[in-house]
Amino acid sequence: MSQGQGFGFGLGKMKEFAEAIKKAQQVQEGAKQLQEELESMEIEGEAGGGMVKVVMSGNQEPLRVVLTPEALNEEADVLSDLVLAAMKDSYTKSTATMREKMENLTGGLNLPGLG
Repeated sequence: MSQGQGFGFGLGKMKEFAEAIKKAQQVQEGAKQLQEELESMEIEGEAGGGMVKVVMSGNQEPLRVVLTPEALNEEADVLSDLVLAAMKDSYTKSTATMREKMENLTGGLNLPGLG
């Protein structure tokens, strides 16, 4: 066995491994903070020019629905469609926000399941 080869990886590889562990711990700590931040966010989706608004948290928990008096004058099927469209809008914005914040948190790390 030649000198400096040890168990098949040198000190450079150990340093890379230690740095990866440190980054993973930072990401884990950041994920806890991110979860709290997402829970406290309010992301609004709307439909019908603002006649119907749906507010969700950053982690897609529905918080409230706001209907204008004009929305209440609509037929039930139209109102149902407006509520659904506002929910979809809010959900889309919420998931985009979550994805963006996760990408910022991981800082370009190639972590499986987060891409």
